[in-house]
Amino acid sequence: MSLMPSLTLTDSQHRDIRGYQVLAMGASQFTEQNPLPAVPLELSVITQQLWQGKSFLNEGFTLENLKLQRQLQPFQIVHLATHGEFQPGAPANSYLQLWDTKLRLSQLPQLNWSNPPVDLLVLSACRTALGNEQAELGFAGLALQAGVKSALASLWYVSDEATLGLMSEFYQQLLTAPIKAEALRQTQIAMLRGQVRLENGQLVGTSRGIPLPEALSNLGDKQLRHPYYWAAFTLIGNPW
Repeated sequence: MSLMPSLTLTDSQHRDIRGYQVLAMGASQFTEQNPLPAVPLELSVITQQLWQGKSFLNEGFTLENLKLQRQLQPFQIVHLATHGEFQPGAPANSYLQLWDTKLRLSQLPQLNWSNPPVDLLVLSACRTALGNEQAELGFAGLALQAGVKSALASLWYVSDEATLGLMSEFYQQLLTAPIKAEALRQTQIAMLRGQVRLENGQLVGTSRGIPLPEALSNLGDKQLRHPYYWAAFTLIGNPW
């Protein structure tokens, strides 16, 4: 399943995304917010183990570099892992936290994600699909208006370590699933069944175990079956 807010915004053509490269950016350290120790591993697993692409962490996660990298190479998948906050009112009140500044909801159209088009935008942050009358479906909805074909985003505050598990499994499922919506469904089923979990200092998935950094291995064994851990993420736009 996916949410299609408008048929006029939907690119109905099916493209095999398995040959696409990922531009993955994120931040793990912040001056005013809690750290996200899972983000460095999330970026490295996606771009070095599961897919081809480039990753930029902390100092490399700036608005200027985000624009520059897309100019240098037409990445069809963009993955942003950081803190996000949706606030009622004007679009400028809501933001994704970059390294040195906040990317405001009102700034998304300036990123020129329609030329060349971004096929999949993954917002690995809190409440990025939450919206109101002024911004339907929040960051994800506005990204579709700005030319993104599909966006994966969240409806509530999400767990850092559970999001690591979900994103790692999602990109694994994308390698074989016929469409993006099915990849997300298989990921959520795997988490519901306990196939994605923290165990013995590793992130265990359906196909591999990934050693965890000390900050996460200290959490001990952890099941991620509860819907809180996996049900927040929804696919918006074209399901294929």
